[in-house]
Amino acid sequence: MLLDVPVVIRGESADQRAFREETFTVTVSAHGALLMLATNVVLGQSIVVVNALNRDEREGKVAYRGPLHAGLSQVAVEFTQPSPEFWPVNPVPLDWKKS
Repeated sequence: MLLDVPVVIRGESADQRAFREETFTVTVSAHGALLMLATNVVLGQSIVVVNALNRDEREGKVAYRGPLHAGLSQVAVEFTQPSPEFWPVNPVPLDWKKS
């Protein structure tokens, strides 16, 4: 679902330095999100996604990293467990059921 949600991403960059970046989502689902990120991350890397609207947070892994455009990459994050309640979507789509 297309949805612009402010998020904070925490983790370690590809050069092993801790980072915290405020950014936004492009699309969201029960399984994660596609977001824009300036920090250099790698596939499989563990990160934490914090919903800036309610401070809820979920652990996830980088599932995709696109090329840089204007200093940002599209990065797909997959949550370690489905979390349909994480996003401000009401009602939650039926295909977002935890499974």
